[in-house]
Amino acid sequence: MTKLKRLISNNAVLCIALFAAAVTSFIVPPDSEYLGYFDLRTLTCLFCVLAVVCALRNINFFYILARKIVIKFKNARMCVLALVYITFIGSMLIANDMALLTFLPLGYLALEASGKSKHLAFTFIMQNIAANLGGMLTPFGNPQNLYIYSKFEIPNIEFMAIMLIPFLAAVILITVCCFVFVKPEPLEVRDSAPKLDIKRAVPYTVLFIISIAIVFRSIPYWVGLVIIPPVLMILDRKALKDVDYGLLLTFAAFFVFSGNLSRIPLVSEFFSFLLSKSVLVVSAFSCQFISNVPTAILLSRFTDNYRELLLGVNVGGVGTLISSLASLITFREYSRRNPSGVKKYIAEFSAFNFAFLFILTAVSFISLSV
Repeated sequence: MTKLKRLISNNAVLCIALFAAAVTSFIVPPDSEYLGYFDLRTLTCLFCVLAVVCALRNINFFYILARKIVIKFKNARMCVLALVYITFIGSMLIANDMALLTFLPLGYLALEASGKSKHLAFTFIMQNIAANLGGMLTPFGNPQNLYIYSKFEIPNIEFMAIMLIPFLAAVILITVCCFVFVKPEPLEVRDSAPKLDIKRAVPYTVLFIISIAIVFRSIPYWVGLVIIPPVLMILDRKALKDVDYGLLLTFAAFFVFSGNLSRIPLVSEFFSFLLSKSVLVVSAFSCQFISNVPTAILLSRFTDNYRELLLGVNVGGVGTLISSLASLITFREYSRRNPSGVKKYIAEFSAFNFAFLFILTAVSFISLSV
């Protein structure tokens, strides 16, 4: 029973998705239309990116690179700022969840080794916000972006143009917070990073470039399945095992759930009515209760206004602990490192996240009129 509870708590969103899909399947019995629910391009792109990032992570590629940057700074403020910026940029390249799994431990080690653990909660919160908001600029920066980008076939330049103003606002807000809340105290971090395995780093980098090219539609998505899994089977089978298959299954379950809801007239009319008022507000608000990935999949069935939907599910990623899967990852990591400070962390997390949510929602409204 204890193992079952732990399994459910660690995969809460997946369990909810499977339950929702099962319940709606009784209302809309499985038929041939179910096959049209699944976005195979999104699932394939997500798998390819996750697999290659896992391989790079297994050789400490991102960790080594980030650590070399962090040790260059000699005071607490600049160290925290470097950690947050690395997470911010990392989320643009390797997705927000992976960025946190890679750089949160680095943040902990850097602050603990330098005797600045008092900044741990703030650093984790800023890294979490950075991961959620840094990924907004690129299609592969987070799963909901990849889905919306693929579903609506948004041109690359237009995608980045939509997200540019909120992205810049997020950079400014994060920078200001780090300068205001962290003093430039002296700090020293020893460099004891592991060595990089160049023999594997080179082919993994090539695979990463291929996976990004697939996301940007420069290469057919099926090519990724032909090249990436066989290469990793030879070089690093563990990377294939480490892929977050729970996330892929969550997507598949929500495809079924949202597809079924769209075929229920009353539900379809209700969501269409809400979204006619403001897609941006409804999507950002929905994220606070069912997270941003499910919101993107669900609401995309009832609106073609991908611009506001894209903005809503990105800025809506900050707010409550469940507004983003990335926030749950950060909370789990912090509570493991400092269980006695959980209540204080939640209070501080909520204060910063809701402030960012309100400000960036306002900025997003302004960007729509530009």
